[in-house]
Parts: sequence; structure tokens; C-alpha cells
Amino acid sequence: MKSADDKLQRLTDLVAAARAAGADAADAVLVEGVSMTLGWRMGALENLDRAEGSDIGLRVFFGRRQAITSSSDLGRDALKELVERAAAMARAAPEDPFCGLADPRDLARDIPDLDLADAEDASVETLTERARRAEDAARAVPGVTNSEGAQASFSRSMFYLAASNGFARAHGETGHGVAASVLAGGGTAMERDYDYASTLHAADLPEPETIGAEAGRRAVRRLNARKAVSARVPVVFEPRVAGSLVRHLASAVNGQSVARGTTFLKDKMGARIFSEGVTIVDDPLRKRGLGSRPFDGEGLPSRPLTLVDRGVLKSWILDLRSARQLNLKSTGHAARGVSSPPAPSTSNLYLAAGAITPEAMLADIKEGLFVTELIGMGVNGVTGDYSRGAAGFWIENGQLAYPVSEVTIAGNLKDMFLNVAAANDLVFRYGTNAPTLRVDGLAVAGR
Repeated sequence: MKSADDKLQRLTDLVAAARAAGADAADAVLVEGVSMTLGWRMGALENLDRAEGSDIGLRVFFGRRQAITSSSDLGRDALKELVERAAAMARAAPEDPFCGLADPRDLARDIPDLDLADAEDASVETLTERARRAEDAARAVPGVTNSEGAQASFSRSMFYLAASNGFARAHGETGHGVAASVLAGGGTAMERDYDYASTLHAADLPEPETIGAEAGRRAVRRLNARKAVSARVPVVFEPRVAGSLVRHLASAVNGQSVARGTTFLKDKMGARIFSEGVTIVDDPLRKRGLGSRPFDGEGLPSRPLTLVDRGVLKSWILDLRSARQLNLKSTGHAARGVSSPPAPSTSNLYLAAGAITPEAMLADIKEGLFVTELIGMGVNGVTGDYSRGAAGFWIENGQLAYPVSEVTIAGNLKDMFLNVAAANDLVFRYGTNAPTLRVDGLAVAGR
């Protein structure tokens, strides 16, 4: 097996070949990965899938014209053809005044160790045990009547980047996952729910029994759901769904959308867009973070970025191209695949914890909605209009009174952001994280 240095040298040689073919600049990406997913249902193995792949991408620049070609064939002849096709395409491409590689002075030099890769792979036996234990725990919950199964997964991937500006680095990561999904009740009153966890290291993965039992508990507590009354009430989002509001913010401040003028926040830089108690940060350098990366897809150093500071919008999420369009500097947030140009992307995005408990957040709500599941994607990024299906629990006098389903919640993100209050129960469990969030004055449509 070739070492990381050998593979970076292969990319460097490919970039040199592109330069020899007439390109003014070039970069090349190699992505390697292996993954395995095992499904376990009703006490028996249901499926076992394994995938391996290596893909290479070449981007060339002829002046301000660029083109990208990719291939899964890493043979000498295939790479020669890759260069030829990229050069021909670039010569025919329209000019893009904002494309180009990073200035060598800005490239990442000191690459931090973020502890992103487990030393050992997970075996089939290990995955079988994790999935079996998760489903057994889920089915053992009183009231669970059927199972959609449990899954356990493992992955290992490597990302290599070399460019004619002198950058040549690689980083890798692993992934472990456990999930369970079960049903409670029967007939038309049947309800389904799930739980899952993903980590980079096996040592950080919750016990499979914890995942399974939570999936079962969540399914059972949804039984006998009612339709909520239609009203304008406070809506509380549990952490599992609260992160969606943060992702809507990320989309709205993505440099591509800002440069195109297709976001409702395009003219809000430096303005208050959230309540004063809200701070939102993207941190690609968090050790063992699901989205962590020591450098971005253009070879720039990764760094934490405060998007919202005490309610005030402080930064866009930028790659080189969008930064040039806006006459700004890249924030080091470019993501890159083998067949597409870099684009702005978040890493470990989170809304900072507030000061009150979730229980205290509910205490003064006479009537409201506690959301545990969101359905559909009815969000307009241009206007901020928000309308999504939901399920959860009706709140009465500060307590969860009964489960509800077939509910629609609606508002506008501009108003919703200004009314966000955060609880103190932030846990870093997903790619985007938030504590329990409360938004007052949303329209709830039920019966």
C-alpha cells in the first residue's frame, strides 16, 4: 500500500503534468474511503454492505478560465487523459474573474493534530454486536410492537490535496455509528421513532443499549397523539431538531448566497439578527469533532469563526471565490469534492448554551408546542418564510401534556431569530448542535 507521501507525490506529478499541458495553475484532489454498514432486524442479520473507492479530481486554470475533471481510474493512461480533457475544457470555458488558487503566503503551515482517526477498524463481529444490542434494548421497552431494525456502521477516509501554489497535505478520519428505529402500538395508531449516534472514535460512542432504549422510549411516548389546536404560541425545539434553525442561519450567511444576493440576510452584516443572548460559532479545530478539519478545501488554515456574537451578525461563511466577489478575505471554510469546485461550508457549527434549564424555559408557557420532529423543507432562503410539518408534545401550564402530530408551524426566520432563547443543555453530538431553543409567537396549525 502506498504511503500518504507517495499519494501526495502522485497528485503533485498530476499538477505538474497539467502545467506542462499549458495550464497557468492547477490543483488535484484524491479521496479514498472504505465503509461498512450492518443491518440487524428482529433478532437476525438483515444486510451487510461494504464499499471501497478511490476518486481523483483535477482542476486547471487557463488565465481566468477553469475546468474540473474526475475519474475513479488512477492508472497512468487514465490520468494522462484526465489532463488532456481538463485542458480542452478549460480553453472552452467562460471566463470567471473570481476563480483561482490561494496566495502561497496564506496557505496552512502548521497542521494541528485533531485526533480524527481511530487506530483500529471495526470488524463485522463488532458491528453485529452493536446492532444486536441496540435492537434488543429497543424491543425490550414495554409498548414496542415491531422493529425497523438497528444499524451499525464504520468508515475510514483520507483526503489529499496538492496544488501548483506549493500546497500538498492530507488528513484522514474514521466514523462509528449506531442507530435503531422501532414502532409502538398497532393498526392506524402505530407510531415510529428512532435514535442514533455518530462519533469518530469507538471510545466516544454511547452504549448500544442507550441508543436502543431511547428509540423505544421515544416511540412509546408518541402513542395516542392528538392534533393540536391552531394558535399563535411559544414553540420549543428539543436539541435534536433545534440544530435545524442554526443550519438555516448557515445557509443564509453562505458566501455564495450573499454574493448572488439570494439571502434574506444579504444586507444585515453588523446588524442584530438574533436576541442578545445568542452566540453562534463554527469551530473546525475541535478535537474529535464530526466536522473538524486541519485545513480547508483550498489549503487555507482552519480557524474558529464567530458568525453571531450576542445577537449581532459578524461574518459570512467564505471560500476564496465568494470572498473575492465580496471584496473580503476567505474565512477558511471551503469544502471540496473531486468533481466540483470549492464551496463555502460549515464544520462544527453550534449555538452556545444559555443560562436557564429546559424546565425553566417551559415553566411560564400556558399553552405551546414542544417539537421533537420536523417534516419537510418549507423554508425560503430568499424571503426567510418558514413553514414545516412537526410532531411533538402540547405544553400546558409549563408541562408536556400529551403527544401531538400532523402539526404545521409557520413564521419568518427574520422574526424567529430575533425571538430565540437558548437553554443550558448544549451537548456536542451532531455536526450542527444547539441546546433546547424557544421561539415565541409562531403560528401553529392543527385542528
